[in-house]
Amino acid sequence: MTFTVKEICQKIWNLEEKYELNHKMIQDCYPWQLIRMYLYYEITIETNVFESAQQSSLSLFDKLKSFMPFAKNSVLSNPLSGNENLDVLIFDHPRKVIFQDEYQDIYSYFLKDVLNEMGKSFETIESPYLNNHFRSDRNIKENNVKFNDRILLGSFIHKTRNRGKVPFTKEERELIDSVKNELETIFKIEIDLFRIIEDYILNFQYDYKKYIELLQKRNPKLVFLVVAYENKALIAACKKMNIEIIELQHGTISPYHLGYSYPENTMKFNGEIKEIEYFPDKTLSFGDYWKTACNYPIDSENIISMGFPYFEENSRTYMKIVEEKSNQESENNQILFISQGVIGKYLSKLAYELASKVNENYQIIYKLHPGEYGTWRENYEYLNKAVEEFDNFKVIDGSQPPLYELFAKSHYQVGAFSTAIYEGLAFDCKTFIIDVPGVEYLDDLIEKDIVKKVKDSEELINYIIKDETGEVEFKEYDKDYFFKNFDKTVFKKIDLL
Repeated sequence: MTFTVKEICQKIWNLEEKYELNHKMIQDCYPWQLIRMYLYYEITIETNVFESAQQSSLSLFDKLKSFMPFAKNSVLSNPLSGNENLDVLIFDHPRKVIFQDEYQDIYSYFLKDVLNEMGKSFETIESPYLNNHFRSDRNIKENNVKFNDRILLGSFIHKTRNRGKVPFTKEERELIDSVKNELETIFKIEIDLFRIIEDYILNFQYDYKKYIELLQKRNPKLVFLVVAYENKALIAACKKMNIEIIELQHGTISPYHLGYSYPENTMKFNGEIKEIEYFPDKTLSFGDYWKTACNYPIDSENIISMGFPYFEENSRTYMKIVEEKSNQESENNQILFISQGVIGKYLSKLAYELASKVNENYQIIYKLHPGEYGTWRENYEYLNKAVEEFDNFKVIDGSQPPLYELFAKSHYQVGAFSTAIYEGLAFDCKTFIIDVPGVEYLDDLIEKDIVKKVKDSEELINYIIKDETGEVEFKEYDKDYFFKNFDKTVFKKIDLL
């Protein structure tokens, strides 16, 4: 049986309602809230709705080799050392890009300037990306950065030592077993729900204790974080200490993103709506569009449009190209594919088919996701064929040229549900969304006729031909609705500042 993303979400929501899973406490925590997003990914992969992300995996040697830096960072850059009080803690995104000649997190880098202007003390806690940190020593010192390796390493050791020893009660085991059986029956898969829940509980128990310790030492008035659904223990610790915690948006949000979307029936406990315990107090969004992008479990006034400073600063450089684009026929024929690991094999095949059917006047650019840079030659047969067979086909497997330059020079973009799709729309790219699992994320744009959904390369070509002859229409839209200009005044509305 083939499932859609929408069907998978609905079946998960039905189970949440039936068993009141989001509010069932097991071993003094709410494990369903912890595993909800992971379980969704696991189900989509096991049911072949999505492929595994095509990023490089770490070998045993790599993992052993990375232990020493973890141990070193745990001593030399331990966020738990010292007792200095700070106004703000920032937990940024692990993945960094080179921006302003430094590796930085594009979602939170601007906070240091805002906080410095306001005379607020702060510290950034950085987790490793693929077991590495990329900041320079100067960047670490100037921006008061500590590494989270000490807590992550301790959590791993705690989980390893205690796996299989969690003292589930008879009632807890019966509940887990019932949910496990229903999941396996519904999706026709095997899933080790006991192991998943146990691992997440063990991590939570350790992390929660350490974050309480950290918050007691630093005594911050406010905590910012990126990717809240991967930092539940931090959220729980902040709420225990009555410290406001605010998430910075980092990607696409939709009714089918289980990191954010909680339909009302999934929040009920004993017939009444109950708070989701491990959700941030506020979210600072890219623009007004995201305020109603899903059923958030917090009040709408706590979804605050702030803007996306990185997009604003970088896109400004290339907007002049957009203004000239309509007069540059060669540029008008550039078709940009935006890849994602979970649909990369399908998308790369479609790009190859398109290249084989259009004439050489079209320039086809295939922009890989950073997680695909090191593996595409092994994983994507059709990209290798396209590069060998077509002079007008190019694969971008690095940060140059910049993505925003590619948008500015492209007349069309093709993708699935990447955040980059919305960025391309801001560059006036005419947009085609391929009909693959996850296309539901963009239902709103499809229904409004802002983007066109295509099922294959033949339909894509037909749309392009009709567009050139004026037979197809893309509806107008307010680009600022997705990404408003950076609004610093939002920080004056936050109690701390």
